[in-house]
Amino acid sequence: MFEKSLYDLIRGLRNHKGTEKEYIAESIRECRKEIRSNDMDLKSTALMKLTYLEMFGYDMSWASFNVLEVMSSPKYRHKRTGYLAAVQSFRRDTEVLMLAENQLKKDISSPTPTVISLPLNAIPHVINPSMANSVLSDLLPRLTHSHASIRKKTVVTLYRLALVYPETLRPAWPKIKERLQDEHEDPSVTAAIVNVICELGWRRPQDFLPLAPRLFDLLVEGNNNWMAIKLIKLFATLTPLEPRLIKKLLPPLTRIIKETSAMSLLYECINGIIQGGILEAVEGTSDGEEIARLCVGKLRGMMIIEGDANLKYVALLAFERIVRSHPHLVSQQQDVILNCIDDPDISIRMRALDLVVGMVNTDNLTAIVGRLMRQLRTAPTVSSTENTANDRSGQTGLGPYGEPDDSDAEESLRQEKRSDQPPPLPDDYRVTVIRRVLEMCSRDTYANITDFEWYIDVLVQLVRVSPATKTASDTDEDLDIEDVDDVSHGIGRQLQNVAVRVKSVRPEAVEAAQSLVLVDRRDQMFPSSGNGGLGVLEYAGWIVGEYANYLTNPDATMTSLLHPTSTQLPSKTLAIYLQAVPKVFASMAGSEQVSWTPERKTLMTLLMARIVHFLEPLSTHPSLEVQERAVEMLELMRLASEAASGTVTGDAYGDFTDPPLLLTQAIPALFSGAELNPVAAGAQHKVPIPDGLDLDTPINPNLNTLLAEAEQEGFESDEDDVYAAYSEPPASHPSTAPHHTPAADRLDVPLKEKEPTSYQNATEDEYLDPDILARRKAERRERYKDDPFYIDPEAQQTSRPLTPLGSIVRAGNEEVDIDAIPIMDLDLHHTSSRSASDPHVGRTRSPRKAPKRVEIMGDETLGPSDTGDSSAREDIVAPRRASAAAGKSKKSLLQVDSSQLGALSLEDDGSGPMTQLDIERKEAEEAEMKRALMEVERLRLEMQRASERVEARREVVVRKKKKKVRKAEIDGEEVVVPVGDEGGEGREKGVKKKKKKKNADAEGKAEERDKDGGEDGQEGVVKKKKKKRRQVVLDDEGGAE
Repeated sequence: MFEKSLYDLIRGLRNHKGTEKEYIAESIRECRKEIRSNDMDLKSTALMKLTYLEMFGYDMSWASFNVLEVMSSPKYRHKRTGYLAAVQSFRRDTEVLMLAENQLKKDISSPTPTVISLPLNAIPHVINPSMANSVLSDLLPRLTHSHASIRKKTVVTLYRLALVYPETLRPAWPKIKERLQDEHEDPSVTAAIVNVICELGWRRPQDFLPLAPRLFDLLVEGNNNWMAIKLIKLFATLTPLEPRLIKKLLPPLTRIIKETSAMSLLYECINGIIQGGILEAVEGTSDGEEIARLCVGKLRGMMIIEGDANLKYVALLAFERIVRSHPHLVSQQQDVILNCIDDPDISIRMRALDLVVGMVNTDNLTAIVGRLMRQLRTAPTVSSTENTANDRSGQTGLGPYGEPDDSDAEESLRQEKRSDQPPPLPDDYRVTVIRRVLEMCSRDTYANITDFEWYIDVLVQLVRVSPATKTASDTDEDLDIEDVDDVSHGIGRQLQNVAVRVKSVRPEAVEAAQSLVLVDRRDQMFPSSGNGGLGVLEYAGWIVGEYANYLTNPDATMTSLLHPTSTQLPSKTLAIYLQAVPKVFASMAGSEQVSWTPERKTLMTLLMARIVHFLEPLSTHPSLEVQERAVEMLELMRLASEAASGTVTGDAYGDFTDPPLLLTQAIPALFSGAELNPVAAGAQHKVPIPDGLDLDTPINPNLNTLLAEAEQEGFESDEDDVYAAYSEPPASHPSTAPHHTPAADRLDVPLKEKEPTSYQNATEDEYLDPDILARRKAERRERYKDDPFYIDPEAQQTSRPLTPLGSIVRAGNEEVDIDAIPIMDLDLHHTSSRSASDPHVGRTRSPRKAPKRVEIMGDETLGPSDTGDSSAREDIVAPRRASAAAGKSKKSLLQVDSSQLGALSLEDDGSGPMTQLDIERKEAEEAEMKRALMEVERLRLEMQRASERVEARREVVVRKKKKKVRKAEIDGEEVVVPVGDEGGEGREKGVKKKKKKKNADAEGKAEERDKDGGEDGQEGVVKKKKKKRRQVVLDDEGGAE
């Protein structure tokens, strides 16, 4: 019979393309027959083929016993095949693993080094706690083997045993430490021991602190880069325990950073200096500044010179740690850091984004935000899942590997295709960028912002590039809308915060909020697709209501608030709109200087009718907040309508007629008074609770019934066309209608000029829309219209009045009337004397002005202000922290739970510093030992008492004879008793001797009672029920006396 070898199996698998499953099934059937044969060569070949197929996912657990048979073969090539199959197929719960334990121990004790290596390589893959404790005694002698490879593999195997069963490390640690201290040990064994110590050191570094001198010598004298990396990681955990190591480690680490050419070792040195606290410990000294500059310079070189994505990523990680202690050094490298913002690798982008947040200051805030805004504005907005043209993952494929001599090898391989377009920005990345922009700008209560008008424009632009979020139907109405990952709420909160805190730019903030609320500008202010940015309407509605007196177009604002589409907004936003409607109405109708004419009465009556028509359907809204506010405002508007209709109007050209007091005083008084100021986060907790306040009693006991009735009632769907003219925008406005352009067209417009290669060249026209730029230019022109040093580039197209000097300049080469030139009196002497006397007088011709100081309101609180962290404030956007991930227990690379190693102490003498965990563990062990000793003592006493009772009943005669003979020889005539006498004297003495052994006090009391004689002694003894035989002895004694 012809048997196929492993090479035949592989060749046949390649020849059966398309029918691989059938061929493999047939091969497995052949292996089942071959592995049952008695021929060890045939069985080994079949096992080798099964091992190969197991790598493709085919189960071979049914052949576990056959694997054990091949492992026990005396031939090395068979034994090697068996161990390979065991490593590939055995698991910790394999049934035959108990039988393989003896074979492992036998091969470990083999005199041949090649045979010893087989179980040492297999044990780490199949070990379990019971086996670890069993093979430990056979592994420890291998640490002194003559071959260095055996010692090295034994050290690694012992570490694996410690992961599975930590107690095995305690007896093995002295021998491992002895190997480490040996200066003549083979470098490979030393490197293996250092690897094991490094893996154990981060769990209990205090146990390895005595090894610091030897480890330092290995770091200085060793030439192995990988061992140096492990040593640097280990020292990073030891320096917090021993600060004196910092001064010792600084020179060798500096030398390695300067001289090494290995990027891995260079990064680990920098990382060890940062994590070990060396950089912070030497901060403020000359050495600290030198090492910091050296690290930053090397990291910059890793990002620029190498061009490797992995090195760039780890360099950004190191920069992120250095920026906490040396932000000024990292900010000097912001050109290369900001270049990483546009990197194709999304992980590098995220790291660069986290880094720029930490290095931002007043000088570079505008440049960094402009760079991020430009990326949001110019990058493709369509995700790769929606646009297959940009889906680069679908354009690449993997084919099976083929040998060069195969004829169809080229056909099986696909050519990799790369997209020419830049990768689109995912929505989660866009959300992260917007959050980081808000965090940078709002840090320390806007300490880095000098131009709040620019910040308001940035907020408006962020609304336009906000990604879409889940619709209202996809989310539960009972949940807070802010729980959804919608960044527009953060934008609106910032706009609201600026309007409240910065009074100088409150008109600009209200203007921005008004533009967001207007329905006719909805397409221009929000993304063209999706519902991105709609969460800002909640805060924009609050701003236009709270500061309605700053509105430039209150009529359009009221029309937008009362628009039928407002009822489709989320309930929380709709409730804010309902609160803003009466405030805007009060600002429109509350003027006392305008006479109550028929025209004004008609306008107010129609306006109140529109409000009532809008509020009536909302009185049965499912949301209680909306329903409550709608009912309140509805009754208020009805009262105002009655007051307006009952007030007599005056003549438009006659005497002044007072308007109704309800419109001019009562309603405005509801929303006027003390100004709303920002309140500290902890101020509410400082408010004392009033006496008699009961928050447990329900306001309405029939609340469930009312809610059930409200759910059954529907909304009123009939609408009158009369009100459509007030809720819909006009058909055409030739003079004021803006030119509507889809947001996608504005984002995809190619730039006329080349993209700036550095962040310093970023200008506002690259990240702000044209309408915002036009408004800013108009404001700038109006601000500097009287400044003679301001050059307006668009002055030729304007009809602005010119000064006489300006007319002369504009005239150019034309003839000018010299007499028309104004004569100016220049007092040069007075000007020079004033400049000399006043040293603070600046240059008069400089067009620059000092930045104006902006007053920002602080948080109000009760009592002393809490100078805590700003993370609890709602107005400052804080970055998300993976706190949940940090709480999870780390898992080792070997997929074994090693958390128990943290509780294992290698110091038996207890001389080292004890942690709280050690103290608690020691107390628990002492309490357990005390309970065990008490239990043992109790059982011993019970057994002793039981034996004494047996001796008192059965062996009392033998003891009397021994005592009688002994006493007759020692005491003399007074105690001598005849041989046949079994009387009371001898029995008394025998019993009394026994009492002395058990309880001397009880014997003394018995003797006193005996001296009293007669019945008294008998009654006293009868109370002891355990010793009935003693009553007879005492009676005889009493009778004798």
